[in-house]
Amino acid sequence: MFFILSKLLFFLLIPFFWIIILLVWIYFVKSVRLKRRLTILTVCIAIIFSNPWFYKKVTLAWQTPKKVLLPQEQYEVGILLTGMVQFDKYNQGFFGGSADRFIQTATLYHTGKIKKILVTGGSGSLLHDYPAEAEYLKNALVANAVPEKDIIVEPLSRNTYENALFSKKIIDSLQLKPPFLLITSASHMPRSIAVFKKAAIQFVPYPCDYKVVEEKFSFDDMIMPDAKLLKIWSELLKEMIGLAAYKLTGKA
Repeated sequence: MFFILSKLLFFLLIPFFWIIILLVWIYFVKSVRLKRRLTILTVCIAIIFSNPWFYKKVTLAWQTPKKVLLPQEQYEVGILLTGMVQFDKYNQGFFGGSADRFIQTATLYHTGKIKKILVTGGSGSLLHDYPAEAEYLKNALVANAVPEKDIIVEPLSRNTYENALFSKKIIDSLQLKPPFLLITSASHMPRSIAVFKKAAIQFVPYPCDYKVVEEKFSFDDMIMPDAKLLKIWSELLKEMIGLAAYKLTGKA
């Protein structure tokens, strides 16, 4: 039920959707005073959530800082969270914008920082029967010279909570040696940390796929709106509200 609700309510996190709802409300409302207040609210949402400077500052504050591994650091297993592959109607997979998770994992393996890779994640789709993403990534890792014997696949989990829950079962059954290196996007890492800690898994966070990095000041970011952000904000809000929901339901 939690999984279904999270998918159905995701559209409520899109600022563009808020603006549409407010515009419809403004059109039908009779009160001039209320109409004026709703108009001000709509304009404020449009300005705030299309401002690149504000988006970057919030994202930088949310993302987990970069982890620099020491020369002698080595881990038995790297746990790779899925969420970087999309499938077309023919069930053919394509890497998306979070493919840095894959790149970093393969690099960590080939540089000897991790000895094995546990890929966790099935299909996160509510309506379509897509293949398990973990299976796709296993094949992609093998194609990138990672031996199949060093890849452990968890193909059933549908969200971060299940990633941790099912990974814990595999870790215990195979008696894998902690701590593990937890690999996921920097903006997804705060939620992942909370959930994996709750699952009593010993790990070291290794964030990657940074959506925003510290840049030199740009005056354009302060004054030039970017309409794309009205959709992009939903991903960051999903992480923030998702973490709060996990804590409220005892999953983190």
